[in-house]
Amino acid sequence: MIDRDTLIAAAKEAVSRAYAPYSRFQVGAALGFADGNIVTGANVENASYGLALCAETAAVARAMNDGKRSDLVAIAVTGGIEGVLGDPVTPCGRCRQVLSELAQLGQTDPLVWCVGSHSISEHRLSDLLPHAFGPASLG
Repeated sequence: MIDRDTLIAAAKEAVSRAYAPYSRFQVGAALGFADGNIVTGANVENASYGLALCAETAAVARAMNDGKRSDLVAIAVTGGIEGVLGDPVTPCGRCRQVLSELAQLGQTDPLVWCVGSHSISEHRLSDLLPHAFGPASLG
């Protein structure tokens, strides 16, 4: 099992790699796998706002490109304005869907730690995105 504090530290470190010149809201995400591997990502904004990538989506793309398509057991997400943590950060709707696809490939329901400056909320991904659409939905 992935150690919560280790995964959260990886997400916090990923915040420093965010490219967020427009919103200044820097986010880091860390994905923990059953084999102990951790894959991180940071948000990458674009002058054409709709083309921005969230930290979670960047991490999922990196994991899948590295061949990690199963055994996702935990996720940590954190961030804030110019990297200063405030309230706990939760994955947006798009990221919940992207994370759900990776989880469904391995038939897992990972813990999601949403990290703020003074608190951490813990959820199951299925609680953040109930009745998720996924590969099985296509028949």
